Amino acid sequence: MAETAHPPMEQLKDLELCVDSNPSWRMYHHIFIIFTHSIAISFGIIYVFINSFFKLQNESCTDDRRRRALPPSRSLLAPPPSRSLLAPPPSRPKSKPLLHPRTTAVVLFDFHQAETIILAFQHYIVVLGTCVMIPSLLVPMMGGSDGEKARVIQTLLFVAGINTLFQTLFGTRLPAIVRGSITYIVPVMYIINDSKLQRINLPHERFLHSMRAIQGALIVASILQIVIGYTQVWGIFSRFFSPLGMAPVIGLVGLGLFQQESPLLGDCVEIGLPMLLLVVALSQYLKHIRPVKNIAIFKKFHVLFSVAIIWLYVVILTAVGAYKNRPHDTHPSCRTDRANIITTAPWFMFPYPTQWGAPTFSVGYSIAMMSAVLVSMVESTGAYMAAARLAIATPPPAHVLSRGIGWQGVGVFINGLYGTCTGPTVSVENVGLLGLTRVGSRRVIQISACFMIIFSIFGKVGAIFASIPFSIFVALHCLLFGLVGSVGLSFLQFTNMNSMRNLVITALSLCLGLSIPELFSDYWNGNGRLVHTHVGWFNAFMHTIFASPPVIALGVAVFLDNTLDVEKSKLDRGVSWWVKFQTFNGDSRTKEFYALPFNLDRFFPPT
Repeated sequence: MAETAHPPMEQLKDLELCVDSNPSWRMYHHIFIIFTHSIAISFGIIYVFINSFFKLQNESCTDDRRRRALPPSRSLLAPPPSRSLLAPPPSRPKSKPLLHPRTTAVVLFDFHQAETIILAFQHYIVVLGTCVMIPSLLVPMMGGSDGEKARVIQTLLFVAGINTLFQTLFGTRLPAIVRGSITYIVPVMYIINDSKLQRINLPHERFLHSMRAIQGALIVASILQIVIGYTQVWGIFSRFFSPLGMAPVIGLVGLGLFQQESPLLGDCVEIGLPMLLLVVALSQYLKHIRPVKNIAIFKKFHVLFSVAIIWLYVVILTAVGAYKNRPHDTHPSCRTDRANIITTAPWFMFPYPTQWGAPTFSVGYSIAMMSAVLVSMVESTGAYMAAARLAIATPPPAHVLSRGIGWQGVGVFINGLYGTCTGPTVSVENVGLLGLTRVGSRRVIQISACFMIIFSIFGKVGAIFASIPFSIFVALHCLLFGLVGSVGLSFLQFTNMNSMRNLVITALSLCLGLSIPELFSDYWNGNGRLVHTHVGWFNAFMHTIFASPPVIALGVAVFLDNTLDVEKSKLDRGVSWWVKFQTFNGDSRTKEFYALPFNLDRFFPPT
């Protein structure tokens, strides 16, 4: 039998920058410098915005002053006096040097630092889609106004930045952004629609009481995830994973999410389709073009160029009245002037714990929220596996997964403390962006977290980017989610797909993972209420679990993989390749990728 042309490869091809090895103190000094420069840039953007606003207001007064200052022989429309081409240019007074003669100018950014900051800002733009979409859906249902929606968006971005820094420094240490999760929508909507809260007549009061109830449920549910993570229970469970079991899980982490957002793409096909085509053209067909200083800008910054071009295109469509006769519910997906985020966002807001009031606690609300915690653990595990592969890192060992799940539980607690109306999970779209830009750098993600914190504090600046229509993000998610799904299917190369056993397990995992959630997806319209009892929290719990494709795929794949001909199929399952990554010392590269900074492994040794 002839040899295969493409044997299994532990690392993906064409990736340029892998996850950083354990950094020294000097690296954190550079991050601090870049962070301070980012703050300076933010203040510069605010200054330009305010200056242009007042300049626009005083334009007529300025023109009058210019007319009065001109001599009678010249007018504003008169051409400037001509000068011979051979005549020497007029002499200019020498300006005084800005620096002391003995001081030297310092170059703030070299090319690599500028590239890092632009890549980080690109990740910030991508994560905005979901962070804006969730409050835009939930806050009006809670009775909140546009101003309260803007504050919730700012709080969600602020907490996402904090959770991302914790995860990249002390969690899995993979280049993965932690943002708000749509998995929590079902239990949150159960809380919002509870009769006790619906009886409150004043919308503002109902919003505050709903937010406090959600906060209390998140705080209690976080205890479950913290215990599962830090007691190594999740690491023990991960011992049953294999490449055959994880391939459908990671695949449906990406493909399952797009099913929930695809209807928004149909609202504005004239926006989503050009956005998708433009991203593919810049990232794949024009990636080798170097228009500026021999730099392939389209290869890494295609998302920024695509968003800017399509955003301008949407502004033109909105200005000419292309959406005047469209249904009102499609305006946030199509128009640029219906989000009401820029006008209602405060100039400066520093989110703080219990800003909506003291959390309230309910047993039923907390149990319903625990279902979303369990689902987010499965989805985040699949996203961590995909991020490791796209960052040229070894699969995270058991104790690293437990550590990441534990810190994510801390993130759930922080979300509940601040009041974000949802819990955290790994951003699948940003994991896909690692592969699309071919850069899986931990430092880029950390600086992106700094952008999230900065722009959430300076609300008006962040609101400008948050006003991007949803259709642009959904079109971008179509490619990024699909890329993560493809990474999951690439794990099948380490298994024997000529084995009928493996084909059956893969087929059942994918088929049931896609079909069962469809029966539970339309829960609130009444069409998908397969579990309809008089206990509301039980209904929400069951529908949250069974509406998740990765959870179904994990249950089916892991069960079948560990019960069907286990001993005879070790080689076919890919366990011989997988097992060396399950312990901290199994592979020499594992310590380089996942060791804690500042030599903290001395105090928290791997177990």
